[in-house]
Amino acid sequence: MGTAILIDGAFFIKRFRRIEPGNYFDARRAADLAWRWAMAHLKEKSVRHDLYRIFFYDCPPLEKQMRSPISKKSVNFKASDEAKFRRELHQRLRSKRKVALRLGHLSDMTEWTIKHSVITELLKGKRLFDSLTDDDVIPSIKQKGVDMRIGVDISALVLKRQVDQIVLIAGDADFVPAAKLARREGVDFVLDPMWRQVPEGLHEHIDGKRSTCPQPKDKSDKPASEGVISALPDLLEV
Repeated sequence: MGTAILIDGAFFIKRFRRIEPGNYFDARRAADLAWRWAMAHLKEKSVRHDLYRIFFYDCPPLEKQMRSPISKKSVNFKASDEAKFRRELHQRLRSKRKVALRLGHLSDMTEWTIKHSVITELLKGKRLFDSLTDDDVIPSIKQKGVDMRIGVDISALVLKRQVDQIVLIAGDADFVPAAKLARREGVDFVLDPMWRQVPEGLHEHIDGKRSTCPQPKDKSDKPASEGVISALPDLLEV
């Protein structure tokens, strides 16, 4: 048996951009590093693990046309840099050996929100609502089906006895039930948070924690929040 490596795509992209901000929209670089950092888990001191498969979980990009709540102008997100990056990343991952791309879908309810930095300025009285422009708002969406696919794949890998080790590259606690199942069935469960802090109580549900990517220069990261993810770069804050 071998090692299965599961990558939460939205989380990986945020961390990739924190580690290499100069390659923010470089899909080739992102795909290459996803594969390289995953493969690095197969070398553990004097032990060499065999790769079963790398699973990458994500959603298609936002491609709607929406009307800005500020200027009322129409915005075509299909032509955005973020959409182009996501589409190219998915295509490059599909072409890599031993990589399986698992795509969920975006929530049908897409709403506009004010950027986090602008909200802070509003709360501090440094900005007024009347001063908001199109650059201050952005659509926020939720991914659907990604966590479910991760949980189902972990359960299938464990119950079918296809692997003896699972490495999960993610940053929240949504996977705890699946991790418990894996450990009960004797599968080694390793978490790679890409140097991000994880909740203290999480350690009791994993067999080890290891990050194979370079550590970001900014080490002030907090545990990942759950639920809302970004369709555009300005909401991709970690």
